[in-house]
Amino acid sequence: MNLLNTKITIILLICTILTRCSSVRYLEEGQQLVAEEEFNINGEIDPQDPVNLLSLTPVNKKVIGIPLKLHVYNLAKTDPSTTFDQWLKRNQREERLNNLISPKQVRQLKKYYVDYQNWLKELGEAPSLVDSTKNALTNELIQKYYQNTGYFNATSEEVITPLKPKKAAIRYNINPGPIFTLDTITSVIASKDIDSLFQAHQSQSLLQPGDPFMVDKINAERDRIIDFLRNNGIINFQQRSIRFKAFKDSLGVDTKIPVVIEIKNAQKRVQDTLTEIPYRIQKIKSISLYIENDENTFSIYTDSISDQAIKLFSVGKLNYRPEVLTKGINIKLNEPFSYSDRTTTYRYFNELQNFKYPSIVYSPSPKDSTYLDASIYLTPKERFSLGFDFDVSHSNIQDIGVTLGTSVISRNVFRGAEILEFGIKGTIGSSRDVAEEKNTFFNLFEIGGNVNLRIPRLLAPRVVEKLFFNNTKVKTNILFGVSIQDNIGLDRQSFTGNLEYVWKPKPFYTLNFKLADIEFVNNQAIDNYFNVYRNSFDRLTSIAQSFPSDNNPYLNENNSLDLPDGANSFINAVLSNTTNINPGEERYVNVSNISERKKRLTANNFIVGSSFTLLKNNQENIVDENFSQVRLKLEWVGNLLNGLLKITDAPKGADGRLQIFNLAPSQYFKSEVSYIKHWETGRERIIALRGFSGIALPYGNANSIPFTRSYYAGGANDNRAWKAYKLGPGTSSGIYEFNEANFKIALNLEYRFPIIGAFKGALFVDAGNIWNINNNINDRRQSFNSLTDLNQLAVGSGIGIRYDFDYFIFRLDTAFKTYDPSLEQKDRWGSQIRFDKAVFNIGINYPF
Repeated sequence: MNLLNTKITIILLICTILTRCSSVRYLEEGQQLVAEEEFNINGEIDPQDPVNLLSLTPVNKKVIGIPLKLHVYNLAKTDPSTTFDQWLKRNQREERLNNLISPKQVRQLKKYYVDYQNWLKELGEAPSLVDSTKNALTNELIQKYYQNTGYFNATSEEVITPLKPKKAAIRYNINPGPIFTLDTITSVIASKDIDSLFQAHQSQSLLQPGDPFMVDKINAERDRIIDFLRNNGIINFQQRSIRFKAFKDSLGVDTKIPVVIEIKNAQKRVQDTLTEIPYRIQKIKSISLYIENDENTFSIYTDSISDQAIKLFSVGKLNYRPEVLTKGINIKLNEPFSYSDRTTTYRYFNELQNFKYPSIVYSPSPKDSTYLDASIYLTPKERFSLGFDFDVSHSNIQDIGVTLGTSVISRNVFRGAEILEFGIKGTIGSSRDVAEEKNTFFNLFEIGGNVNLRIPRLLAPRVVEKLFFNNTKVKTNILFGVSIQDNIGLDRQSFTGNLEYVWKPKPFYTLNFKLADIEFVNNQAIDNYFNVYRNSFDRLTSIAQSFPSDNNPYLNENNSLDLPDGANSFINAVLSNTTNINPGEERYVNVSNISERKKRLTANNFIVGSSFTLLKNNQENIVDENFSQVRLKLEWVGNLLNGLLKITDAPKGADGRLQIFNLAPSQYFKSEVSYIKHWETGRERIIALRGFSGIALPYGNANSIPFTRSYYAGGANDNRAWKAYKLGPGTSSGIYEFNEANFKIALNLEYRFPIIGAFKGALFVDAGNIWNINNNINDRRQSFNSLTDLNQLAVGSGIGIRYDFDYFIFRLDTAFKTYDPSLEQKDRWGSQIRFDKAVFNIGINYPF
């Protein structure tokens, strides 16, 4: 059967299944399925209007026009218990099964059957039927909705139109009527303290005369007043003490509504009588900090000291420097009580990761009830903790890799709530492509370790803190790491060191400054280059084979170049013009590009630089799906080090570049900007957008970007129609194993929606590419030459299936190359939208 007949068969089979799965097949006589529903608001129909969500008989949800969940629901039996019993009684089946598997197992079989049918019902969706009672309730909900938005004279009625057999369409005709507005806004406040606060800050009110009367806005004003009072000394303010009274014209003629804000005193029941207790502003009289022992047992406090008028009590000798603990206390002496100060204090001690959840207690001062005594209780976590990691991976170099890791955390190392973490990871793997002997399965090895010290304060001279970070909580991170590989790529050895500062000057803003970012990369197996990068070797061999076969001095008896000497000798021969390949010829350019790439990827790198990152993220919590995120990063590498080399008259290499330890340090400037935006268009329906652009420009003592700091495109979190490292640069067709460049643009748009239960779906479009700018690449196809090269943005599109495990999302995306700039112009659009050309990506959690 050819491919066309196969497609026709599949289409006919799908049509047959959909025909048999009729959505009205199981409806009783007189029942009608709601097939269409619309809301006509003053003659206009807007499917995006919030009123569409109020229906109690909505149309069953559809996936690609098919009510999939309804079909799943219809697969379940209405009365599975009776259905099973009837099946069991046919043809003496019950007797045979009892003899075969025992009566107990038959009852268990019935339970499995009933549970399966109920699971189908839960997974699916019951048919949405025309119901006069629900229609009337929907009309009431519509009227209440409009009343809450200021349309008190709104009316709504439904019109039901029969469609096909057992189907109907419902139209709700809505007349909102005139909008009612706020008139005068007055207040009646029992507490003198609250009244003085209220009058002094009345300009902050969300309610203004002439505004539409909206219940949501009144609720927002109530919440604002409550937060305002609780942050200005009214510690025990109760929500039930505040009421809004609106006086509406009973005839509905006068559309202006006066509002009275009434705030009563607190009420307390004394025996059988409710007694009013006036609200009063209470200030902080004293602050005491109690540090328990790390065994979570409350003992007698044997030591006490004071720091900035804060009393510290401890069980035994205090193991923390007082200023570390008191610096994070935002509660202020002789200032009114504030919930936000308490919350900020909680956050500080939680972020220290040295204590279990803190407790903050306020109690009236014995001498003056207008004052409060604040008590903070801290229980240290265990001094040491141990963690383990396990990972199985696959990459271009490793067929399979198994990683085991462990980490040890030590808290309060220098009595300043520091956290010192030692981590070590070891990987053993297998590859068929390494140059060593292959008589063992695990022929790859990598080991790495790091030491990370996290300090909850600024580690810098005191004058720096006073000038730039006064009253700002800055964290310092110091990291040292090492990684050693054997039989992996070029057997890279890398050493890293970082000194960075992290602080949050405002909510939603995070600033990260890496004062020192140091990396040393040492490639020990340079001769293994062409074994790893086989595409480059195959291209080089093909050029060598273009010479006459008789007496070809470059090829061995297998008609190939010897490794590594034969390949290197051929490159030297071509570039030194000792062959008949002339400069400017395509073969010469290809050999030159292969040589430049080899030099760059085998070169040892010494990177010394700094970076600054600004992140603005207004996402309030992990369930907030209406947010935006902007990230800006600037990185400058090599300026200081290369400047010192010039001053000290350091030696130069054969290429004229300054050297230290026989190595030319990297020098470049890098800039990145990314933007993420999420819109929630419905329940679990989200539009997600991401844009990214980054460029790294070499200059001064460098003519290229280190491989570890360059950009690549493709993969599960980028342009999903291409595998990682396989897209670009420019219009080149991913000719190397690892295609990278120093300029990148990426754009992603994704629509996420629910399917059934924990299964979610997504439709996405990805665009982007990488190019070389001022890099040591001479191939114009790989370079960004002008703005017209933006037409080289590759476009991929596809569909994704996700399963929500609550703790993480498992993701499977299927993507197609929609626009491939590496093809001829006439073939770029749509020629690869075929399942045999699809790229499948597996990922954990969402890509952005």
